[in-house]
Amino acid sequence: MRNIKKEVLKRLCMGIPFGIAIGCVITVFISVGVGDGEYYPYVPALLETAETPIRAVILQTVLCGLLGAVSCAGSVIFSLDSWSLLKQSGIYFLILSAVMLPTAYVLYWMEHSFRGAVGYFAMFVLIFLFVWLSQYIGWKIKLKKMNAKLK
Repeated sequence: MRNIKKEVLKRLCMGIPFGIAIGCVITVFISVGVGDGEYYPYVPALLETAETPIRAVILQTVLCGLLGAVSCAGSVIFSLDSWSLLKQSGIYFLILSAVMLPTAYVLYWMEHSFRGAVGYFAMFVLIFLFVWLSQYIGWKIKLKKMNAKLK
């Protein structure tokens, strides 16, 4: 159990810069999506909540760091061999959802309406499933190759 706590802390610390970097990439996509040739370091609607540009950038940076930290720290669940893959995946999905969806709402990555929230959640689920399936297939191929070498 002590090793798991140490691993969670290590991944938490590694996840902060990872989340901030991903947040920067998201701003590039937002800027391209706006399509006027300008760079937007945050969704324009966030400025109404944050009141100043620097507060908007700080809020987004902090929340992206938190998202990265939780995402990386939560991945330690996949090292719990006593849990089924379904249980690991389900718990990780819930942890990630609990941070991602409020972050996306606060940062205006989703439209602030029921339809916007449902649409964002659906997109989140599809991306999660795509990444999960990619990882699963990748590990299946690696295991198949390892088993072939053993025979």
